[in-house]
Amino acid sequence: MTWSAHVVVACVVERDGRFLVVEERINGETMINQPAGHWEQGETLVEGAIREALEETAWSVTPTAVLGLYHHEPEDLGYGFLRVAFVATADREHPERELDAGIERVVWLTRTELQARASEHRSPMVLRCIDDYLAGRRFPLDMLVHL
Repeated sequence: MTWSAHVVVACVVERDGRFLVVEERINGETMINQPAGHWEQGETLVEGAIREALEETAWSVTPTAVLGLYHHEPEDLGYGFLRVAFVATADREHPERELDAGIERVVWLTRTELQARASEHRSPMVLRCIDDYLAGRRFPLDMLVHL
């Protein structure tokens, strides 16, 4: 049997002490996540992160650093996720854009507000990425090489 993780890209976007997150409907439940989604064939990891942020939040973002690589294997799935997380700046909102299916709303929450809603997080990667961001973790974008 061949094992492989699903590669996802995500952005941690902070503005005035608040973080850009989405409330999304997953199996009938509202879950909180950073703008994140599957990396698609033909795009760089950075391009995927920019695309996912725009599709899920209607915000144009600019990745400025790699935050880290995060692995998570939910017990109820037969596969895991490798998250490539980026630090990004919010450039411009596009309120005319329709959000991806399943996204209920876009919100800006503080770390305290996110912690209070931890039971709604899509995965433990949500708060871990925020904490790594607040701890100052940053890696240069040029560590990612597409040949």
